[in-house]
Amino acid sequence: MLVRQRAHAKINLALHVTGRRVDGYHELDSIVAFADIADVLTIAPATGVSISLSGPFANDLPPGGKNIILTAWRLMAVFARKKNALFTPVKFHLEKNLPVASGIGGGSADAAAALRGLVQYFDLLISPRELNELALQLGADVPICLIQKTSRMRGIGEIIEPIAIKLSPAILLVNPN
Repeated sequence: MLVRQRAHAKINLALHVTGRRVDGYHELDSIVAFADIADVLTIAPATGVSISLSGPFANDLPPGGKNIILTAWRLMAVFARKKNALFTPVKFHLEKNLPVASGIGGGSADAAAALRGLVQYFDLLISPRELNELALQLGADVPICLIQKTSRMRGIGEIIEPIAIKLSPAILLVNPN
């Protein structure tokens, strides 16, 4: 069985830092939309957990064990063990089409795609609240990247309200490399 997930680029249409919490996290108020361009994550059966990379920005990623996709796998493995759910090793393949460290949430989108893909691959019973809690452990942008819909994001990224706004049919993003 193969599972394929698209990890769309996240565009902050508005981003306000409204405060800083005592735990060091910033309070945010942001309007977020998603572009058509995306990384593509494939999950397949394996005897050991691994990740392979391709695409125009694959060489810009950290080496194997430091990839956020593998961190997402480890978090989901702990969750699955607690629920006595079937969870075996998989191999990930990431086609990295989004530039790294470019401010469009590529890593967060990849982590969210891994979580969504693992839920689908293993047919895991997980509530939206539980999935959001796992996502937030990976980063403030990961919960919004789970849904990939235009939304208002507040708090440290955990308060998400989908919104309907009229967006331009095209946007130009420039990455000068």
